[in-house]
Amino acid sequence: MPKRPRSKHRPKAPPKPAKESARRVSRARTARQEPIVLYYWPTPNGWKISVMLEECALPYTVKPVNIGKGEQFDAAFEAVSPNNRIPAILDPEGPGGKPISVFESGAILEYLGRKTGKFYPRDERKRVQVQEWTYWQMGNLGPLAGQAHHFRLYAPEKIPYAIERYETQVRRLYTTMDKRLTARDYLAGEYSIADMASWAWARRWERQGQNIEEFPNVKRWLAAIEARPAVKRALAIRVEEASAVNMQDPKARHFLFAHPGR
Repeated sequence: MPKRPRSKHRPKAPPKPAKESARRVSRARTARQEPIVLYYWPTPNGWKISVMLEECALPYTVKPVNIGKGEQFDAAFEAVSPNNRIPAILDPEGPGGKPISVFESGAILEYLGRKTGKFYPRDERKRVQVQEWTYWQMGNLGPLAGQAHHFRLYAPEKIPYAIERYETQVRRLYTTMDKRLTARDYLAGEYSIADMASWAWARRWERQGQNIEEFPNVKRWLAAIEARPAVKRALAIRVEEASAVNMQDPKARHFLFAHPGR
């Protein structure tokens, strides 16, 4: 009687306890592939990269950078991210098999897209559309939404002019997105890094003084992205220290809003 072929599937090992200093969140690690280090804090820019890493099934570890305690200004992190901002990555298996660090979320998204061939098309016409909408987020949605967050929620005094200005500008950008999504599922046609970049900020629409019901296409698009398993895994990353940051603490406010850098 012929022998049955041995199954290639092995039972999964029980998960290891998470460590905040270096938490492994991807299941894709193999003995031949060293994990990427993600310097992270749970902010819109941080979510962009955790989502991309999950979508690409890349092995990675999370190294929290407590921006409320000023860890973004530590010399070791500055060597990876000269602008003292999260996120950043360190890929031990970069070009030519040598380590490479990358800072700025847009640059990281494109790097990972080139590395994996995913969510960043090689076809030039399609790639141009992805770049247009990725840079649209970098130059418009992120900065203006960030200012809306600041003046609505964190400024020491309420300045009506600043609040109205940034709410109005963000509303204009949501109108632009809503028009773009009228005849397509995603910003560049197919799901891409452009969607990951803008989704991370648009999911905070309420903090930006917006009414999502005014933008039905954006609402549908947000729901479609948040339903993706990789996005759910990325959002499930927990950094306990993040929930303990007191935005009224003068030291935290100094590091977040007033530190001049080195």
